[in-house]
Amino acid sequence: MRVSVIIPTHNEALSIERVLADLPSELTTEVIVVDSDSTDGTPEIAARMGARVVQEPRRGYGRACLTGLAAANSPDVVVFLDGDYSDRPSELPILLAPITEGRADITLGCRLRGRRSAGALPWHQAFGNRLAASLIKVLYGLNISDLGSFRAGRADVLRALALEETTYGWAVEMILKGALAGYRVVEVPVSYYPRIGKSKISGTLKGTVGAAWFILSLIVRYYFRRRRAGTPRAA
Repeated sequence: MRVSVIIPTHNEALSIERVLADLPSELTTEVIVVDSDSTDGTPEIAARMGARVVQEPRRGYGRACLTGLAAANSPDVVVFLDGDYSDRPSELPILLAPITEGRADITLGCRLRGRRSAGALPWHQAFGNRLAASLIKVLYGLNISDLGSFRAGRADVLRALALEETTYGWAVEMILKGALAGYRVVEVPVSYYPRIGKSKISGTLKGTVGAAWFILSLIVRYYFRRRRAGTPRAA
């Protein structure tokens, strides 16, 4: 099974070496670091560690993920992982297991069910994630509890979903479209630790509230838009 790992980065020089060193080499076919104009040497460190570096000057988490997905070399499964070392790359086998065993099409690493270091997930971020997950359960019938960024999906499924969000809403778009299309979305518990460096979104209460509002409105908007248009069901 060919596994491509995509890591969006922006000034992650303090952590990217640890992230790449901890990825199980026996499970990964390629590692693509999609860098957005880092000024601290992140791309150079990643290249030295053996990753393929793709430059994406346009900002946006979703845009970086889409750029990495387009650059992947014929994968069977694509993994998305942040470059801040908050998730542990060594837990990749946990994330891949439901897919390799034929039980899932998309897997989500759940930080709320796994081992979590004190202070790793601020209360406002945990609350926002639970609220969004509860709304997804009500509207989409999908029983999840977290919207973490450590996730994996079958490459053919990701292509079929035609993902297009260029902001951090991309992560929830994958869940929403997957649920509407009838794909199997499965949560697995993963550990979570304080990120190295400052968060671009959740480091402040204001940033978290803004992200939560955007995500909650996206959940409602996609529900009514896709129900009206009719989303093709999975085979």
